[in-house]
Amino acid sequence: MSIERKKVVQALADVMDPNTGKDILSVHMVEKLVIEGNSISFNLVLPALNSEFKQDLNFACIAAIQKVYPNADVHVHMQSKNPTATGDTGSVPHIKNIIAVASGKGGVGKSTVATNLALSLKALGAKVGLLDADLYGPSIPTMLGLQGQKPKIQTVYNKPRITPLEAYGMPVMSIGFIIEPEQAVVLRGPRLSGIIKQFFNDCLWPDLDYLVVDLPPGTGDIQLTLVQTVSVTGAVLVTTPQEVALADAVKAMNMFLLPSVNVPILGVVENMSWFTPAELPNNKYLIFGEGGGKKLAKLSKSMLLGKVPLVQGIREGSDAGQPVAEQPGHPSAAYFKAIAENTIRQVALRNEMLGPTPVVKIKNN
Repeated sequence: MSIERKKVVQALADVMDPNTGKDILSVHMVEKLVIEGNSISFNLVLPALNSEFKQDLNFACIAAIQKVYPNADVHVHMQSKNPTATGDTGSVPHIKNIIAVASGKGGVGKSTVATNLALSLKALGAKVGLLDADLYGPSIPTMLGLQGQKPKIQTVYNKPRITPLEAYGMPVMSIGFIIEPEQAVVLRGPRLSGIIKQFFNDCLWPDLDYLVVDLPPGTGDIQLTLVQTVSVTGAVLVTTPQEVALADAVKAMNMFLLPSVNVPILGVVENMSWFTPAELPNNKYLIFGEGGGKKLAKLSKSMLLGKVPLVQGIREGSDAGQPVAEQPGHPSAAYFKAIAENTIRQVALRNEMLGPTPVVKIKNN
C-alpha cells in the first residue's frame, strides 16, 4: 500500500507542541517532509536541541504515523532554528519579547498601565499576552472581568500544564484565578519563586510577539525570579510626577540596571500627570506636581513613552472589567495607543542594538 502524504500530515496534526499546546503543524515545527516508498522523513524544528520534550516528541511523531501506516519506516531529524540555542535565554522561546512593567511603590497605577498597554499592543496587530506577577495583590482579574474563573489543566506528555484564560482575545494568567478573592496570599521566597516559574514553565502560552508582565511594587523575590527564569527584553517603569514616587521608581530602575541583571529600560510612563474635570475641559490641575516621568527617563537613559492623566473613566473601566483601551472612542484610549506605539519602536530599537538578555545565574559560593 502506497503512503499518502495527506494522511501523514493528518497524523502529525495529532502531535502536540509541549510549549503552546497546539499541534506541531500549526506552529510550523515540521519541515522537509519526504516520502519515498515505505520511508518517511522530516525535520522537527525545536527552539533548543536540549529540550526536555525532545524524546517525547520523537516517539509521539513515530507513533502517530505508525498508527496509520504500521510498517512505515519513520525518521525524525531534530533541528533548531538557532543551532547554538541551549535554553539559557529562557524557557519560553515561542514568546518573542517579554516586557516587565515595574514601579518602586504601589498606588501609581502600574497594573492599569500594564493592562491597557497589553491591549493597545494587541489593537495595533501584535500577538500579546498578559501575566499578573503581583502575587500579593492580583488586580488583573478584576480589570479584565475574569473574577471567579479558573484555568483548565491539560496533560501534555504526562506533565500537567495550565491553559491561560482569555480576555478580549488575549491570553491572561494570574494567581487570582487560582485562589479565592478574599484569600490572603501568605508565601515566602521559595514558594513565590515556584509560582512565578510555573507561570512560565507550566503554562501553555501561545506564540506571542509580546508578553507583558505586571510586577509587584519593589525589588524583591518576584523580580529576581523573573530575571532568573526568562530572558526579559526590557522594562517599562511607571511613576507619577510626585517626588516620592520618583525616588522609589529610581530604585526599581537601578535593580534592572545592575550588572548582574542587565535588563534594558525601554522607557517610562508617567501616570496621573494631571487632572481635568469634565465640566472644565480646558483646565489642567497638576495634583501630583510635574516632571517626574521626564526625570526618570533621563536617569534611565531611555525615553518618556507617554503621559496619562488622572481620569475618572480609566478608574471606572478598570473596576468594571472594561479597560479604556477596549472602549472605542474613549478619549483616554489615545494615550495608551501612543504609549504602545512608542513601546514597539523601543523594543525594535533594543533588539536591533542588543542581543537577548541572558538569564541571571545563581552563583553558589
